[in-house]
Amino acid sequence: MDIPKKWLAEIVAAEIIQKKEEGCDPAHMERKFQAMRESASPAELESFWRSLYALPPRPGWRYVEPSRFEEIRAVSPAVRTRSWKVDMNQMEDRMLGAWLGRCVGCLLGKPVEGWAKERIEEYLRSENAYPLDDYFPRPYSAQDKPKGHGPYLGEIDRMPRDDDIDYTILGLHILESFGPGVTSEQIAGEWLARLQYSSVYTAERIAYRNLVNQLPIPETATYLNPYREWIGAQIRADAWGYAMPGRPSSAAELASRDASISHVKNGIYGEMMVSAMVAAAFSSKKPEGIVRAGLSVIPAKSRLSEAVRKLLKWSRNADSWQGCWELVKQDYGHYSPVHTINNALNVVLALIYGKLDFTRTIGIAVMGGWDTDCNGATAGSIAGAALGASMIPKKWKEPLQDKVESHVRGYQECRISDLASRATRQAVRSIQALGVS
Repeated sequence: MDIPKKWLAEIVAAEIIQKKEEGCDPAHMERKFQAMRESASPAELESFWRSLYALPPRPGWRYVEPSRFEEIRAVSPAVRTRSWKVDMNQMEDRMLGAWLGRCVGCLLGKPVEGWAKERIEEYLRSENAYPLDDYFPRPYSAQDKPKGHGPYLGEIDRMPRDDDIDYTILGLHILESFGPGVTSEQIAGEWLARLQYSSVYTAERIAYRNLVNQLPIPETATYLNPYREWIGAQIRADAWGYAMPGRPSSAAELASRDASISHVKNGIYGEMMVSAMVAAAFSSKKPEGIVRAGLSVIPAKSRLSEAVRKLLKWSRNADSWQGCWELVKQDYGHYSPVHTINNALNVVLALIYGKLDFTRTIGIAVMGGWDTDCNGATAGSIAGAALGASMIPKKWKEPLQDKVESHVRGYQECRISDLASRATRQAVRSIQALGVS
């Protein structure tokens, strides 16, 4: 296949960063790449990438991070037969709360997507809106205008299209079509059938391209894909959690099938952990218990597990979320603003310090910066599942007018309540199909 030289050079540069994060020492290859970057042909760059990708971790690398589900399960602490009690009388309200929470949190973070925490705080203070407890106000000065993703406070009349919501809608469609026995290949087929190439990004866009070129899963997640531990899989987690309320391990298994299309290692673990937390939130209102349900399904010796456990320890001594966030930045601020690990920590931070107060939880998730719409959506989904729609303040849910847009073919305009009702029915069917009471 013909691959543009400029794009390949960008991929190799990003791969060098990824290999460092995976515990390799590519210093000699980095020097070689800088010397050959301008003169190398596309074929030479691709061959160089293959050699770079094949680098093993340096001796003494202490993490154990498999990507195959059976191997992940073997090194994870979960008691896989455990199911959490779910009050079926509250199921519809909690499911609607999860969908509303995801939409609200995503919309809250859109105006400042990619911003640093410090810049968000400066902007909010300039608008007399700190700490964040409502949608972002439209900036007084055009010079101060955020990224332009709006809409702003007073302008909202629906949940506008966002890839964070596209994947949740697509996940529901996939489960309705194939049930909880769905395979990675079936999920990938629905990507090609229902999503536009231009509507997916980073790891997903590369995986989509690899699928079109008929590469098998899981090679679709690795070939020329230096973004394979970024946040893209983590934002696809919620539908699997909605399908398995009270069953974190089952939700995580579904998530692993989805994640393996485009991600490896901590990229997969992020989706598994979030799906398990969502599933647990249908049964629990204890933030740390929900987080530990997520930890139970990922490898104990992974970088993500270590990072979350460190945050839980820090939170016992840091009086404010800001103080704990500084510790997160110190140890994990070097990651890309769209990496799995640092953004997952923002979500956990929001759950712990938000204490499942809906407004405070999504506010912290967004004020922490980095991938704000993703983090707001995930934190809002978990808080919404724990609290139910009836406990989400009207100022958040009413402006959406029960409407959501998407780029998923066949689902361009939907009622949020309809999606939640369908997800409730699917959850009952999934649990019955597994033979779990």
